[in-house]
Amino acid sequence: MKRIMITGSLGQIGSELALYLANIYGEENILVTDLAEKTLPDLANLAYKKLDVTDFAAFKQAAQDFAADTIMHLAAILSARGETMPQTTYKVNMNGLFNALEVARELHLQLFCPSSIGSFGPGTPMDNTPQDTLQRPETMYGVTKVSGELLCDYYYKRFGVDARGVRFPGLISWKTLPGQGTTDYAVHIYYAAIKEKSYTSYIKANTFMDMMYLPDALQAIVDLMEAPAEKLQHRNAFNVSAMSVDPEMIAASIRKFIPEFTLKYEVDPVRQQIAESWPNSLDVSAAKKEWNFKARYDLDKMTEDMLSNLRVKLGKA
Repeated sequence: MKRIMITGSLGQIGSELALYLANIYGEENILVTDLAEKTLPDLANLAYKKLDVTDFAAFKQAAQDFAADTIMHLAAILSARGETMPQTTYKVNMNGLFNALEVARELHLQLFCPSSIGSFGPGTPMDNTPQDTLQRPETMYGVTKVSGELLCDYYYKRFGVDARGVRFPGLISWKTLPGQGTTDYAVHIYYAAIKEKSYTSYIKANTFMDMMYLPDALQAIVDLMEAPAEKLQHRNAFNVSAMSVDPEMIAASIRKFIPEFTLKYEVDPVRQQIAESWPNSLDVSAAKKEWNFKARYDLDKMTEDMLSNLRVKLGKA
């Protein structure tokens, strides 16, 4: 990777990935794009272009003008929000990815597109979910992610497009709020711990889902994209994770630093149903074997870092 174009740059992953890549490859080699007229203040030093990823001509022109050699395609509508607008979710997630793949094919670019634990469904083995297994999701978001995995594989086998990706679990970050996904509680709980020392979870106790601290996710993207192609058997949709947790485990970790923290519940039936259809834990052995994936943060290490940074961010230091 030398010249990198990022779609969905103003979202939770994109906004932090842009800065992470700029530190590695240079600010002048990063183009951030999104639907908004203006970029975020933190990204002001990077080139920015307003872009609708469902507009193929504009997508291709932006990549050509920037002389990109890599596309990080992050533009997508997430799980919970997607259920309120399934038709739009299909259009954005599928047409956007198809355009990204076509731009990569025509311009001979490398492509990263993340999938998700949302690509699994209730028929999937729930514990230590295999890399290759049954995938029958029950959300439009999940349907688009499974379709995207297959489409990326097709474009590699049929056209030689170097498309790579991971199945992200819930991502936790203190810098940027998530975008209406099912695992968002695992971010909001830390904000509430600092502000109110209490949180009301919309996910039930004993509902386990995989999570990862965003610094580990960003490093995983770079490690995968820089991995020698001949070592990759799967190429895209690698299971990655750092921890399998439920709300009670996160609360217990927070109490090690804020003993008075309390956790209550007011379950959201829609998000709870989605969460129960997802795995409890993932088998990440393929990612470890093929490109040396490794997460640095466990739950307590992540909690300490989250709370420390949020205290400063929220003026509670």
